[in-house]
Amino acid sequence: MTHVVSESCIQCKYTDCVDVCPVDCFREGPNFLTIDPDECIDCAVCIPECPVNAIYAEEDLPADQQHMTQINAELALLPTWKSITKRKAPLATADEWKDKTGKLGELIR
Repeated sequence: MTHVVSESCIQCKYTDCVDVCPVDCFREGPNFLTIDPDECIDCAVCIPECPVNAIYAEEDLPADQQHMTQINAELALLPTWKSITKRKAPLATADEWKDKTGKLGELIR
């Protein structure tokens, strides 16, 4: 099993989760973080750190977010999505986007 970043992260990109990850499994894109399923050790320490509750254990992923498992895996393989291991400031508009749903169309690959 792995953990999955859901659509809630899109246009927010809070990075509190990367500070606690013991294996550096997060990858950073322009407006989203993803978890590399081959690196994730299923420790779950990132889940409570996310201020928008965007991270789920794969088996707990809501039905309307199941597509994000594949998206996380695909994005983690992109050469432009680099490992992120230190907290950064969220996107400037994060507070405006944090409570919005249906953000998949906003994802920049």
